[in-house]
Amino acid sequence: MRALVTGGGGFLGLTLVRQLRAQGHEVRVIARGTYPALVALGVEQVVGDLADPAATLRAVDGVDVVFHVAAKTGVWGRREDFERSNITATEVLLDAMRQVGVSRLVCTSSPSVIFDGQDHRNATAEQLSYPSSYLAHYPRTKAVAERLVLAANSPGLATVCLRPHLIWGARDPWLLPRVIARHRAGRLRIVGDGQNEVSLCNVENAAAAHLQAAAALQPGAPAAGRAFFVNDPDPVRLWPWINRVFREVGLPELTARVPYWLARSVGGVAEAVWTVLGRTDDPPMTRFVAAQLATSHTYDVRPAVQAFGYAPPVGPEEGLAQMFAEWRAGITPA
Repeated sequence: MRALVTGGGGFLGLTLVRQLRAQGHEVRVIARGTYPALVALGVEQVVGDLADPAATLRAVDGVDVVFHVAAKTGVWGRREDFERSNITATEVLLDAMRQVGVSRLVCTSSPSVIFDGQDHRNATAEQLSYPSSYLAHYPRTKAVAERLVLAANSPGLATVCLRPHLIWGARDPWLLPRVIARHRAGRLRIVGDGQNEVSLCNVENAAAAHLQAAAALQPGAPAAGRAFFVNDPDPVRLWPWINRVFREVGLPELTARVPYWLARSVGGVAEAVWTVLGRTDDPPMTRFVAAQLATSHTYDVRPAVQAFGYAPPVGPEEGLAQMFAEWRAGITPA
């Protein structure tokens, strides 16, 4: 199989590339820069912006399947940057695939596309609708991109969207490092009652889900034209899980709390101030972050099991053991 991975130098993208190469597949990556890790893996690299039609057409030409992992993430930033990276780039990619006749697309989406600020418990994609409004540009633009991909499903192009939730692992450059850094700086609080449960997704399991979906994907297949949650099967209580991570890196457990209503109010004020000042760095709190930290959001992977045989290769305790071992060996998140 000849595969194109957009965003192949990132946390999930690079893990997916490693799994593809381990299975003997040819891999090409399109990114704005080059990555030594990809050179070491024998990966062809196309340097270009995914929103550039000419660069994207070069990247998709001659491949059998596209894994669209690239996206602009984050809780704050300029609207136009999120729209270009998440919406325009997806439109350009779909057009390029149609031009050269690539027949399979596995797109990395996010549970945030259906997050409405309420508790979600053991939910499936079919049970949850897109909300009428969003608290941040990231979930809004990812929702538009997901809908574009699913609408593109046709007899000539089979598409599927996967929604891995809170991807974690030893080389995570974003999620755990930021949480650890905020705790070290004394700027982290438990939001709400601390009893909320969440689904997590080990990065190896997220990558494996993409490969499993691609293997089962063809026009008319059970997975075609649908979105699926993919995560570790059993949810965890968020704050005890985070405190376990803190203990591993030598930090005290977090006990300080702030009511959800207060965190959300502070987030709203911070957003207003940041907007007036034109700042693009992250505010100390946002309404979206407050809601994410205080609510339960757990998702049912049985539809993915039934549609394309989702089988996470790494169990939760095994994943933690591997992550902690790598941190002790010098691969640290902060």
